[in-house]
Amino acid sequence: MTKAELILNPDGSVYHLNTRPEQVASKIIVVGDPDRVSRVSSHFDRIDERCQKREFITHTGIYKNQRISVISTGIGAGNIDIVFNELDALFNIDLSTGEAIATLSKLDIIRIGTSGAIQPDIEVGSHLISTHGLHLGGLLRSYAGIKGNSRFEDALKAHRRLPIGLADPILVKGNSDLLNAFKSEMDIQGISVTADGFYGPQGREIRLKSQLPHFYEDLQSFDFEGLRLTNLEMETAVIYGLSELLGHRAISLNAILANRENGTFSSNPDQTIDALIEKTLGVITNL
Repeated sequence: MTKAELILNPDGSVYHLNTRPEQVASKIIVVGDPDRVSRVSSHFDRIDERCQKREFITHTGIYKNQRISVISTGIGAGNIDIVFNELDALFNIDLSTGEAIATLSKLDIIRIGTSGAIQPDIEVGSHLISTHGLHLGGLLRSYAGIKGNSRFEDALKAHRRLPIGLADPILVKGNSDLLNAFKSEMDIQGISVTADGFYGPQGREIRLKSQLPHFYEDLQSFDFEGLRLTNLEMETAVIYGLSELLGHRAISLNAILANRENGTFSSNPDQTIDALIEKTLGVITNL
């Protein structure tokens, strides 16, 4: 592996996360918002490591005798690509030689994120666990070996009114062990839709016209053998796809702050997020 493939900082830390292997735990909570890192780590019994570069903040410490890291990813699939490849490198690449370590170190990665519901019966303020992520962008298809669910994907392509040239959707599963560990603490299970952006990729129009005028209606009305799409965000499917390819376990937990069908937004989003943080920490120590 050349220095241009996996770039390191002068202190030996990986380029974007600015962390060295000893500074990150194998149990990791990822959050989008950098300010949410301290909201999680404030529950720790102690914080041993604090690292930051750009939007990537890492706190590693002890919570109820368990070593845990919380890392901010920033927004979107591109940032997840950076974070997950660098996290894996910290554990599975000898950074001094660039060679893969023979024995795979498996990580447990739990996303605490925010999301908007696309079904009218999903309440604002609820907590949703993603059984699957549906990726509508092209990032995952740049990696060899990615597997989806062709029957589901073909049904969605037939249902949606899409212009030629957009990436085919791909459905990826969350880790079943982590799903079983967390699902009793969540209000609802669902399939999360992961878009590559917030405006045009989700059918929004400010000054630029979207090529997806039926985006929301097509997703909201889709049904596949009784399965429906429940919420919309920008990270889950890529987290699931990369974790599966790299051999890690991942699950996505969503604080539902808005309902696009009903046009509602949470009156107390901080309370909803803080409650999800507490639920997550209550479960992660038993993994």
